[in-house]
Amino acid sequence: MTTIGSAQREIPAPRANAETATFWEAAAAGKLLVKKCERCGAVHWYPRALCPFCFSDATTWLEASGRGAIHSYSVMRRVPQPYVIAYVTLEEGVTMLSNIVDCDADSLSVGQAVQLVFVPSSGGPPVPMFAPSEDVPRNADRLR
Repeated sequence: MTTIGSAQREIPAPRANAETATFWEAAAAGKLLVKKCERCGAVHWYPRALCPFCFSDATTWLEASGRGAIHSYSVMRRVPQPYVIAYVTLEEGVTMLSNIVDCDADSLSVGQAVQLVFVPSSGGPPVPMFAPSEDVPRNADRLR
């Protein structure tokens, strides 16, 4: 059994810039933001000013539910503190690269429900990660 805790390894502080400052301010308040295009309606991750689908600059911030499912994952074991890196597909439809924490890495599975948690960084805003959840995302059939 490989137990992964949220406090086991040091998370470097992310560097905010003008384009991501709003995202990191929301993270400090416990909210996960994604971008939505007002022109084509697509939600996208990672946050950026231009929509990657239609290149419009009419994008707005949208608060994500924080619920999703594991799309793919890998357990990093050849490091001093093992960790899980994963693609998580959120209810909003975007897939983001993150870590799975507070879990038994040997019990994870693709399609498993996860919930957003914020993990403190060293000297900066908290970083969004995910932990296994009993709650099934609203569109679970689409996330598997």
